[in-house]
Amino acid sequence: MRTAFQRDRDRIVHCKAFRRLKHKTQVFIAPQGDHYVTRLTHTLEVSQIARSISRALRLNEDLTEAIALGHDLGHPPFGHVGEEVLSELYPPGFEHSEQSLRVVDSLERDGQGLNLTHEVREGILHHSKDRSGITAQPADVSGTLEGQVCKLADAVAYINHDTADAIRAGLISEGDLPRLAVSTLGRSTTERINTLITDIVDSSWAARGPVSTSDRPGISLSPPVLEAANCLRDFLFERVYRWSSTLDVAEEAREVVRILYRYFIHHPDEALASLSATLYSERNEPAERRVVDFIAGMTDQYAFRVAAEVSPFKCHLQNRVDSQYMGPLSFTGR
Repeated sequence: MRTAFQRDRDRIVHCKAFRRLKHKTQVFIAPQGDHYVTRLTHTLEVSQIARSISRALRLNEDLTEAIALGHDLGHPPFGHVGEEVLSELYPPGFEHSEQSLRVVDSLERDGQGLNLTHEVREGILHHSKDRSGITAQPADVSGTLEGQVCKLADAVAYINHDTADAIRAGLISEGDLPRLAVSTLGRSTTERINTLITDIVDSSWAARGPVSTSDRPGISLSPPVLEAANCLRDFLFERVYRWSSTLDVAEEAREVVRILYRYFIHHPDEALASLSATLYSERNEPAERRVVDFIAGMTDQYAFRVAAEVSPFKCHLQNRVDSQYMGPLSFTGR
């Protein structure tokens, strides 16, 4: 009854890593409010935006949805703060897009993986963007148009919901937004998302041309709208992302990841107990890899709790930990 891509989508939605996204940071760590975006709500917004674009371009909606729902499964706790610290501590480095692929290939279902199609796996791997802008460098472009749609949909989602969250938190006001972004994209979140989606569709029809052409255009934005979107993105980096990464809460989150890494490097069997012993014994995976997999799979609350248990480190964020985590701690009871 289902296509291969529909099965991929369902396997992602039903996996444990997907459920944990609801307690993982998007930008604001342990926010004091119910309406801030989490990694899960971000994922759902990306999926909806990507599906709208794919439907308008007559692409494969099921493939698009599966990529979108799986693109952030490997994101560690505390958002990009956690990713930066793991990249510093783990010698080979850490990229959440690569970890997302590792989750679906190797970590889910006790090391069996989800057995996803190549197209979904490839789209997950190539969804990230660098600091230069919301469009990809040629080497990072997905081989499918649906994967390219998800990459842009990811940017459309976060530049808009992060703007709304920053306004909600009082970091910026509507009047602070760059004039170019407002005049080109719109004043409200709804207007900006509509402008971006419409422009992507209008600018990407050529991408549906013959596959045989090696220089076939990809999914794109028109130059004026791309400039305005990058303007808003740069504004968020300067006024929101960079500022939020300097807060005490961000430094506490960094220290939590450092504590966890140092502790489990010296107690790797405790990390192994929470993961698939078969996975690491059969593939001869090193202890560092095991520890990174364990930490990257943690929610924000679970990371705080484990750090408090294994170290004398205490922080004021402990009183924000969700009550569901207040039972006896067990590394194997996640």
